[in-house]
Amino acid sequence: MTSSSFIYFGISMILFSSIAMAADHIVGDEKGWTVDFNYIQWAQDKVFRVGDNLVFNYDNSKHNVFKVNGTLFQNCAFPPQNEALSTGKDIIQLKTDGKKWYICGKANHCAARQMKLVINVLEEGAPSPSSSAHSLVSTIFGVLIPVATLAITAIF
Repeated sequence: MTSSSFIYFGISMILFSSIAMAADHIVGDEKGWTVDFNYIQWAQDKVFRVGDNLVFNYDNSKHNVFKVNGTLFQNCAFPPQNEALSTGKDIIQLKTDGKKWYICGKANHCAARQMKLVINVLEEGAPSPSSSAHSLVSTIFGVLIPVATLAITAIF
């Protein structure tokens, strides 16, 4: 194998290890996206990173999902109906870091029934605020796998 092949292979492994660590977060777990569930509490022990996905599962005849800003979130106000996600299984890839807000735009579900979610998305590779152990394992995994793969390919 040529040195350029090693470089290409090494870069590929680093990129694949990042993709492999992306997570799907099922909003509300087995309850899904529904009324009278505390999504603020649900999100508290989770770490959301750029590249992860939010999966909203719900009955699309009763609910929808709007991605909104902080002001619309606080006021339970929503954009035009044509901006609603409404398939019943909406997957939102978290592409940027920072705060993200989501609400249901049906009836009074946001204001009176707690159908609102706010999360903080961390940069890819940023240390977790609650677990430095997770960050250490991710770092070790992200470095050792490509190095081990390169070593194995060099042997063969």
